Amino acid sequence: MDLINYVKDNYDLILKLTGQHISLAGIGVLLACAVGIPIGFLIVNHKKLSKVVVNIANIIQTIPSLALFAFAMPLFGIGSPPAIFALFLYALLPIIKNTFIGINNVDPAIIEAARGMGMSKTQIMFKVEVPMAISVIMGGIRIATVTGIGITTIAAMIGAGGLGQLIYQGLSMMNYEMIFTGAISSALLALLADFILGMLEMKLTSKGIVKEETI
Repeated sequence: MDLINYVKDNYDLILKLTGQHISLAGIGVLLACAVGIPIGFLIVNHKKLSKVVVNIANIIQTIPSLALFAFAMPLFGIGSPPAIFALFLYALLPIIKNTFIGINNVDPAIIEAARGMGMSKTQIMFKVEVPMAISVIMGGIRIATVTGIGITTIAAMIGAGGLGQLIYQGLSMMNYEMIFTGAISSALLALLADFILGMLEMKLTSKGIVKEETI
């Protein structure tokens, strides 16, 4: 009951912090998509480059999230910019990796057939490779988004706001209602984002591919 009363009494604050949380995680993932997906396409035909790029992304992923936020602060100060930069870096690995795997797993015979039909490289990319790989690419985006929403809770420690603010303030005040509200809201947000992206993945995936995967 205390938790419900806390949510009722602080609804406006929770809504505001949820908006900040969505904004931070969303911008970080969108930037990672804008950079990571083209890189994934680029490294498909360059094996040596693909190993270097994936290894660099793996190294970034191993850096503790709090340390990465701290490394970003001298470059961007405090607040949203360093948080978005750190979230962008964390989101790169699953997006690059899944784009690379998705495109790399397209049957070469299908691509050859497309060339035989007179398609250009651009047409093959958008009419063959992307539709065939979209479910794998979307899988990477879903992983990046859910992970990003979780990591965004740390952004409150550098003055970027978000639901983590409730958690850290709650810890300092020993206010369990604040802690649980921040934690539960963040978890629900991650589940909702994954559900929405899953629905989008189903919409974007060709019906023929879906049927083939279910057989």
